[in-house]
Amino acid sequence: MNGEKLQEHARARAQELPGANLEHPFGPGWEVFKVRDKVFMLLTEVTGEPIVILKTDPADGMALREQHADITPGYHMNKKHWITLHPSGDLRKQMIDDLVTESYLLVVENLPLAKRPVDPATFGRDTR
Repeated sequence: MNGEKLQEHARARAQELPGANLEHPFGPGWEVFKVRDKVFMLLTEVTGEPIVILKTDPADGMALREQHADITPGYHMNKKHWITLHPSGDLRKQMIDDLVTESYLLVVENLPLAKRPVDPATFGRDTR
């Protein structure tokens, strides 16, 4: 997936998530997606290519970096808790959706109960 499509797909998924907002606190070169004022995704091209930066569970992040050459430690973020997605043919749409959603839920689960736009334990799971 090329960089433009990568960012476009990640952006579309983030905009579907309850309470997600787009801001530009670092200037026009950065798109910052937040839920209740907490960052869960950043999009930028300051590295020379379009990238997506997401929060991750440390163990999951390590496994993802080992399995995918185009997933690296979070650019300009805590390398243990953030990952960067680089353009490639290796990253599939469903994986991007899942990683964006997981980043969002990691932030939501650390919000006070009254501020959570969804229940992170059940959001997106089929309850039939």
